Amino acid sequence: MNVLIADKFQESGVAALKQGGCEVVHDPALDGDVLTRAIAESGCDVLVVRSTRVTAAMLSASNKLNVVVRAGAGYNTIDVQAASAGSVLVANCPGKNAVAVAELTFGLMLALDRRIVDNTVDLRAGVWNKKAYSKARGLKGRTLGVIGLGQIGHAVVKRATAFGMPVIAWSRSLTDAGADELGVSRGGSVKDVASRCDVLTIHIAANADTQGIIGADVIDALAPGSYLINTSRANVLDYAALANAVASRNLRVGLDVYPDEPGAGDEAFSSEIIQAGGVVYGTHHIGASTDQAQEAIAAETVRIVLTYKQTGRVENCVNLCRKSAAKFVVVVRHRNRPGVLAHALSVIRHAGINVEEMNNVICEGSEAACAQIKLTASLNDSVLSDIESGNENVLGVSLFEVAD
Repeated sequence: MNVLIADKFQESGVAALKQGGCEVVHDPALDGDVLTRAIAESGCDVLVVRSTRVTAAMLSASNKLNVVVRAGAGYNTIDVQAASAGSVLVANCPGKNAVAVAELTFGLMLALDRRIVDNTVDLRAGVWNKKAYSKARGLKGRTLGVIGLGQIGHAVVKRATAFGMPVIAWSRSLTDAGADELGVSRGGSVKDVASRCDVLTIHIAANADTQGIIGADVIDALAPGSYLINTSRANVLDYAALANAVASRNLRVGLDVYPDEPGAGDEAFSSEIIQAGGVVYGTHHIGASTDQAQEAIAAETVRIVLTYKQTGRVENCVNLCRKSAAKFVVVVRHRNRPGVLAHALSVIRHAGINVEEMNNVICEGSEAACAQIKLTASLNDSVLSDIESGNENVLGVSLFEVAD
């Protein structure tokens, strides 16, 4: 199996892939048209990326490309729609950077409260201004609002407890019972959380449902002087509204992600929010960039690739259909012989019925098997009879309606 790694990646991960029998090409400089050509020329089965954007042109550059693995949690840098249209499976490594992102979240929180960046800038400029910087509020007893309770959100809640911060949280899946178990209050909505917290921190995935979820109405619900931290993705937050609130309502802001970020290199960068004045601190999208997190992500990436190599199954796949159009399943019990499934599928094809999913289970001893073929429509008795009688190795045929 050929693996192309077009981004920075731990050497331990490269070595493990090679040890697992993969042919590996690792070139962190690949990007844009150069990467498109590399995919076509390398004939890679698997593409591994971190921050590199994967476009529709890249996904269609080679008919040998089967899987794209995002060595990280988010996957908004990959054109998942184009991947799905071209039957390329996309996988990610959720949760492996949770501790690293949670640590940065609290680093930004402490920096905002103590104005650590401004302290340092003044000291480096030879300015001693203890009076101005001795007015921190402290974090103990202040309410932390957490938007999103995936593994990163859980890691943040755990650390908030150590800081003595009560937590109010919101996620689509959070129930009253779940909130009680986690030791948090459950917010009725994102806006409700914003209206009841002193510090709002965002930890949700970027998708069509969450784009712009932290809009002007949510930002306006924050009390004047509140803190807002975003270490998730830029497109979940209205940055223009946030810039206005920094100036008009004295919000303090800590950011690790921005609209229109440059690539991984050393490039010029300008952002309205960074120039908004007030206390706005930022890092360079480094939430997952600790040695511990990168080793864990590399190990998970290796697991995904080697599982695919050994079984054909893609772990952590993000673009599988949640519910197929299958309405019926035909069960074909058969001897484990060549041509049986081809026969059944040929009969179904001639009936004009589409196969949505199929699973063939081999019975102990490998003498017989059972195929479950999920269909978009029912088969009449004549078609079922043709499947059963048209091949001597078919042992029995049954049809069932798929439960909703």
